[in-house]
Amino acid sequence: MDNEGPSRTALATAYARAYHQIADRPRILTDPLAARLLGVTEDELAELGGPAGNGPESGVDSGILRLAAGDRPRRLFFAARARVAEDRVTAAVATGVRQVVILGAGLDTFAYRNPHPGLRVFEVDHPATQAWKHERLAAAGIDQPESVTFAPVDFETDTLAAGLASAGFSRTDPAVFVWLGVVYYLTPDAARTTLDYIAGQSEPVEVIFDYLQSADTDEDRARLQARAQRAQAVGEPWFSYFTPDDIAAQLRTLGFTDIEDRSATDVIAGYHNESTEFEDEPPQSLLPVRILRASR
Repeated sequence: MDNEGPSRTALATAYARAYHQIADRPRILTDPLAARLLGVTEDELAELGGPAGNGPESGVDSGILRLAAGDRPRRLFFAARARVAEDRVTAAVATGVRQVVILGAGLDTFAYRNPHPGLRVFEVDHPATQAWKHERLAAAGIDQPESVTFAPVDFETDTLAAGLASAGFSRTDPAVFVWLGVVYYLTPDAARTTLDYIAGQSEPVEVIFDYLQSADTDEDRARLQARAQRAQAVGEPWFSYFTPDDIAAQLRTLGFTDIEDRSATDVIAGYHNESTEFEDEPPQSLLPVRILRASR
């Protein structure tokens, strides 16, 4: 990311969630704040379905918007992974959990739609992203409730532990950690360091994250390498790949005993009334993507 605002990835994800609100039925995630936070109108979003060149004008990155409109499978996964996380938070709140940490929060809007009285939401992200988000919240007239706390962390100079401690996060109370769209961009060592921190939380503790599965054929390796090169070309390279067995073994070593690991297409189908939309030929963009929930 640059130091003036959110990364291209964070913007693409936010635009995809916004476009999902008007383009996809059944809707997996209901997020009436996504477009407002971005400062994009429904008409501008609707124009994404039109011919190239007819898209939004000033103030909107039409390239990112068209990516959000054009890659429906990926857009559905962005909605589904957020829905998985929000459903897990709801389940945790029902058991008495009162803290949720959103790692790499980007332009996520859960904290401003939070339906759970007494639930504190800690948003962790780079200071520049959070400054930009503060500006957008104010410009959009979206209130920042007392239940949300920003925890700015520049991982080049700060630690997650220090950032959350400064924000008032309690290590001795149960918590849910939501970590979406981040692990790809971390080294395996950096990902393990974060999991170590999460594992040190008082029980019950839960983490939800998505990751890229290692390729096991030459054809899959070639496809994955091509996608990785495109990500690197926009300055956001991928560093981490795991097999389901390897990541499960790491989590068990850290004390997590309840692990659920699902493919992207399986997660989408679960919110489309068991739809078999991608059953015959899963989209290439979703083949390596998995989402995992672990708790203890």
